[in-house]
Amino acid sequence: MLGAPLGLLYANAGEWLIHKYVLHGWGKKKGSFFSFHWGEHHRACRKHEFYDPDYQRSLVGRHAQGKEALGIAALMLAHAPLLPVAPWFTAAVWYSALNYFYKHRRSHLDPEWAKRHLKHHYDHHMGREQDANWCVTQPWFDYLMGTRIDYEYDERGKPVKRPDPKLDPVALSGGAANVTAPAAEQQQDDEQTAA
Repeated sequence: MLGAPLGLLYANAGEWLIHKYVLHGWGKKKGSFFSFHWGEHHRACRKHEFYDPDYQRSLVGRHAQGKEALGIAALMLAHAPLLPVAPWFTAAVWYSALNYFYKHRRSHLDPEWAKRHLKHHYDHHMGREQDANWCVTQPWFDYLMGTRIDYEYDERGKPVKRPDPKLDPVALSGGAANVTAPAAEQQQDDEQTAA
C-alpha cells in the first residue's frame, strides 16, 4: 500500500519536470513537437483570460489537446509493465494521469472553477511569470522546488502582486538573479495606477 502515496508523489514530480523542461523547455522552440503548449495553449489562455476554447474540440488531431491526450496515454502505457510488481504505485500513476487530464481540461473550460480549485495553475497562466507554478493537480513540487508564486488580481483580473525576487525569470533559468528589476517595475506600476 506504500506504493499509492509514492505513486502520487512521483506523478506530481513528473508534472513539474515535464511541464518545466519538456513543455516550456523544448516547447518554446519553433518546430518542436511540443511547441503546441506554448504556441497554442498559452496563447489561447492569455487571449481568453484563462479559457481555452480548443478544449471543446475532438481529442483526435494534431493539435494541442490531441497531443496532450496522446502524451498522457503514452505515459500510462509506459508504466503498464510495473503493474504486476507495483500495483498500487501503478494505479496511483494512472489515477494521477487521468486526474491531470480531467482537471486541466475542466480548468480551461471553466476559469471560475479553476480560480477556486486550481489557483496555482491559474497563476501559471495569468500571473506575470509563466515560467513558475509548474504543477497542475496539486502544487506540492512547486512548494518543494520553490517555484510557487501566489498572485493576487485586481478587479480587471490583472496580477497585482510582484513575484518574489528569488523567483526572477533570470534566476529561474539558471542565471544571476535580478533583484532590482521587480521592485523598479512595481514602482512603475504604482505610479501608473496613481496617475
